[in-house]
Amino acid sequence: MSAPVVAVHDLGKRYGSVDVFRHVSLQVGRGEFVAIVGESGVGKSTLLNCLAGLDHWDEGRIVLDGHDLGTLDESQRARLRRSHVGFVFQAFHVLPHLDVAQNVALPLMLLDRPDPQRVEAMLQAVGLGGLGDRLPQQLSGGQLQRVAIARALVHAPPLLLADEPTGNLDPKTAEQVMDQLIAQTRSEQAALLLVTHSATAAARADRVLHLRADGMA
Repeated sequence: MSAPVVAVHDLGKRYGSVDVFRHVSLQVGRGEFVAIVGESGVGKSTLLNCLAGLDHWDEGRIVLDGHDLGTLDESQRARLRRSHVGFVFQAFHVLPHLDVAQNVALPLMLLDRPDPQRVEAMLQAVGLGGLGDRLPQQLSGGQLQRVAIARALVHAPPLLLADEPTGNLDPKTAEQVMDQLIAQTRSEQAALLLVTHSATAAARADRVLHLRADGMA
């Protein structure tokens, strides 16, 4: 059995004396889709930020593709995040002054690995072939989220983190975006961790984990 892409051991996070979550443990392998659900305020987005090394935790251990995040300094975490993590957010976070192809190419440019063919292949894969020269304001919400999916996967990161990626979309478009997200995760053999309030989205996962203040179930 191959090593997990991300392994979390007894993780805890506090704000002052208040526990956000405690005793969180999980493992996710390549090609696996895990949904994380839970009540608002229980720390689902905070957990994703910890997994990416964007936020600090108070106890426990996170190992990302063999790298113990707790042993790395901020610059080392940033370099690891740049190459090993892709993000898909509810708010899209595309840059309005860049065209679609330039937005998708950003992770490759940051890694000094420009690859126009890879960018076009990803746009084709998410159903946006031929739209690379359009600006974000010329696209629908569903198309913008597909841009975000292509951007998150273009550099082939082992871990994909998605935070309510369908929250701003109507049900039909949300289903189409989830189709693309899952298909590309499988194709790229990334580990997908999805935070969602949507029972429909969570039902499509290989596993559903419930985050509570006292742990994960």
